[in-house]
Amino acid sequence: MPLLDVRNLTIELETETGRVAVLEKVSLTMNAGEIHGLVGESGSGRSLLAKAIMGILDAKWHVIADRMMWDGKNLLEMTSKQRRYLMGCEMAMIFQDPSGSLDPVKTIGSQVIEAMVPNKNVPFWRRGKDTYLNAQKWLHKVGIKSPKSLMKCFPWELSEGECQKVMIAMAVANHPKLLIADEPTNSMELNTQAQIFRLLSQLNQLQNVSILLVSHELETLVQYCDHLTVLYSGQMMEAGPTAELVANPYHPYTRALLKNLPNYTGKMRHKSNLPTLQGSSPSVQHLPAGCRLGPRCPEAKRQCVKQPRVEHIKDRAFACHFPFNNEQEDDSAFT
Repeated sequence: MPLLDVRNLTIELETETGRVAVLEKVSLTMNAGEIHGLVGESGSGRSLLAKAIMGILDAKWHVIADRMMWDGKNLLEMTSKQRRYLMGCEMAMIFQDPSGSLDPVKTIGSQVIEAMVPNKNVPFWRRGKDTYLNAQKWLHKVGIKSPKSLMKCFPWELSEGECQKVMIAMAVANHPKLLIADEPTNSMELNTQAQIFRLLSQLNQLQNVSILLVSHELETLVQYCDHLTVLYSGQMMEAGPTAELVANPYHPYTRALLKNLPNYTGKMRHKSNLPTLQGSSPSVQHLPAGCRLGPRCPEAKRQCVKQPRVEHIKDRAFACHFPFNNEQEDDSAFT
């Protein structure tokens, strides 16, 4: 049984012109101990999907799904109190805007301690000191050089990178089963980014923590993730094991992302143009009909004005009328 199973999730947003589907029939399945990557351009709906899983919903959002199961429990039928319990113990999220997610009038130490669950195996008269020392330990693990002095600071006294490290410490301190990392190394220097990813890998390998890694940096996700899901403008383009998806992409958008990866072989001429898709992502008010990649897709044809159905080949999934590397596949392989 998968740890997380989301089927045909749609999020509709209320606007002045009516409801708009900002996320349309997206499915996601994660097993225990898996690192799953969500990749796509800004506005692709990655953060919306992550917040829907956590239950952090706005009053203007309307969430519709065939299934949202967490460890055998139906998330759609849970009360707000039950969802908050999951957020604090079994699920955790590293937000993209760390300084805006921290309380500016509380010290860092008080916020980290508030987010931690006291160890019940420690006598009650020692739990306060034990939690305080444990908070220092996690701040040190995420790269804070002077955790004791930093715990006395307020969020507005820290840089964006330091606030991000604090958010990561708060998220991983309770050893959650699922960690959702939305741009976890944003505003960090390269050495610290490597340290954070090593910490996430250790949590995954040593404590079997499942990680949903949200990023637009495909190169990083390819290095750390077991599976990838590619999103564009609220629609799922392709999903599957990372190695197979990189070696043999079916969707034109996936191929375009892979072509944009940095080339370190030195074969590219000086000042030559990088391969890119023409145009830009559509706005919420002007979403195209059918496949939303259609206006930018080099393989687009008249049939693309209709929404392609999601096809499955073994453990691969893609939504495209004209997929690549699929001419030789037998039609009986589709399910």
